[in-house]
Amino acid sequence: MPRLRHLLTLAVAATLSQAPLLHAEELPAAIKKIEAKGAKIVGTFEAPDGLRGYAAQYQNRGMALYLTPDGQHVLLGNLYDADGKDLSAEPLQKLVYAPMAKAIWGKMEASNWIADGSKDAPRTVYLFSDPNCPYCNMFWEQARPWVKAGKVQLRHIMVGIIREDSPGKSAALLAAKDPEQALETHEKAGKGSALKPLKNIPPAIQAKLDANLQLMEELELSATPAIFYLDDKGELQQQQGAPSPDKLVKILGQK
Repeated sequence: MPRLRHLLTLAVAATLSQAPLLHAEELPAAIKKIEAKGAKIVGTFEAPDGLRGYAAQYQNRGMALYLTPDGQHVLLGNLYDADGKDLSAEPLQKLVYAPMAKAIWGKMEASNWIADGSKDAPRTVYLFSDPNCPYCNMFWEQARPWVKAGKVQLRHIMVGIIREDSPGKSAALLAAKDPEQALETHEKAGKGSALKPLKNIPPAIQAKLDANLQLMEELELSATPAIFYLDDKGELQQQQGAPSPDKLVKILGQK
């Protein structure tokens, strides 16, 4: 999932704190030298012809290291077999990118979102959404058939970044007696929405907005909608902006 790699590595700190690392004393001297240059060794994997594979994270990306049989040399980069198969991709996905993706998904689950659709829907899609974002509204419209059929639940992580009154409008939705209904009324009205921004945002609501914005910044996102979903393989994927019809099916599934 190349498009997400720069995002996934932002969850490294949380992921590494949860997963047991190889202790420095367990690493061969040649691998320690690479670690000393800033690489974080997160696991090992089998490799052909006596090589020993090490999965590492370095400068916001996964990196495969191969220790030679004599233990004195390290090869860096992806390893390919005679058929052109990348032997490094699967280990890096399993040891580096999958744990990072799980950490990001967990952060979104714990964020302050407004549900749109049945809680029993088999598919969940997260999106960072601004009340003044026309493309967020477009995606809301696009998703109606799936949401109404109970196939997808959208979870709107509300932020306020587009206009001066965006934070107040997001706060109004989060503070509503029925946030789900308030969101539906706002989105259904489109440009004719009568949503009024809160002039005085309660501290508890402001804290929710701040946390959502912080998560958005951690993921290096600068625009809405930023859509996150799990593909058919269960791997985290991202879509920036309202998707095309063919992409929509990948995000929401078949109608």
